[in-house]
Amino acid sequence: MPAKGWKASAVLVIVAISLLIPWNVVGTIWQIYGRTDIGLLGAALAALGVDYSYTGNARDARLTVLVMDVWHWTPLVALLCYAGLRAIPDAYYRAARIDGASKLAVFRYIQLPKLRGVLMIAVLLRFMDSFMIYTEPFVLTGGGPAMRRPSSAST
Repeated sequence: MPAKGWKASAVLVIVAISLLIPWNVVGTIWQIYGRTDIGLLGAALAALGVDYSYTGNARDARLTVLVMDVWHWTPLVALLCYAGLRAIPDAYYRAARIDGASKLAVFRYIQLPKLRGVLMIAVLLRFMDSFMIYTEPFVLTGGGPAMRRPSSAST
């Protein structure tokens, strides 16, 4: 990801697009995406011979919900980390360059410690948001994989 300039702005806008999509629409998008007849994921897995059914198999539903949630909210963490990295003063990087520090050393001893607060905020936000995940899986699976309604003719 570019650090400065118009390229950085363009990448940030593209990355943040999934954050603008409401929860119910995210479920619908992934519902279409997972269909074997018109969806890219479902058709690709069917072509590979993988039996994939997010509405009929609990494992597939869980994996789809996991991937869907990661796709929807990872950009928030990326934006927070980008803002945290931009807030680190250049003096730290200049000192590391003078000392001959490798990129791994810069990450380990400068960036990671300075991002500790930002990463803690990101983890807390995602943790709190994980308790509110209801709409996306409900829209995706229609209430759960292989959800059956009780028949009225049972005795």
